[in-house]
Amino acid sequence: MAHVGKRVVASREGIDRNKLYAITDAVKAIKERATAKFDETIEVALNLGVDPRHADQMVRGVCQLPNGSGRSVRVAVFARGPKADEAKKAGAEVVGAEDLLEQIQGGNINFDRCIATPDLMPLVGRLGKVLGPRGLMPNPKVGTVTNDVAGAVAAAKGGAVEFRVEKAGIVHAGIGKASFDEDKLIENIRAFTDAVVKAKPTGAKGTYLQRVAISSTMGPGVKVDPSTVLGG
Repeated sequence: MAHVGKRVVASREGIDRNKLYAITDAVKAIKERATAKFDETIEVALNLGVDPRHADQMVRGVCQLPNGSGRSVRVAVFARGPKADEAKKAGAEVVGAEDLLEQIQGGNINFDRCIATPDLMPLVGRLGKVLGPRGLMPNPKVGTVTNDVAGAVAAAKGGAVEFRVEKAGIVHAGIGKASFDEDKLIENIRAFTDAVVKAKPTGAKGTYLQRVAISSTMGPGVKVDPSTVLGG
């Protein structure tokens, strides 16, 4: 049986795993227990009433967190000419076309978000098997295939969070840092949940948002009453 450290045991104390907490109480409890030596990421997980094996029950989208994610995001942009210049001025770390294709094919993927202009998607399409499994493939539905590369780069660095439902019907994302004020974390959680609710697919039946839980990187999970998340 795996050994459970004292810090982990202490972080679980006072948390009722069967209770649904109001969002304000849940965030307070998570912040109090985020005692690692680094600024832990606060994550939210939503259990949805969908079966993503069916095309009409796929949930995917993007949310612009009102208070940012607290994460430093490295952005790569597939663009040529003036669009490439715009991407560089906007702060993209990696910009290119065929040269960027070769870099990625060689296994050098040193970025967190990938953006492309529409004219370069035939080129980017060759990287589907590489970027797809990593969730990095540009997609017009989440604003990463666009001619407004400057705006897309700014959004990515300003707290845009992409989401896509997993096989088990779960959507999760990092929505801030433990150092954030409670109000800012709550605002981000509500914004993310609202974005997922608005992305409800036509094939979803019954209760769509079934369960909500939040946690920190090294802390315990806390179940949240969905009505207190949607109530803001």
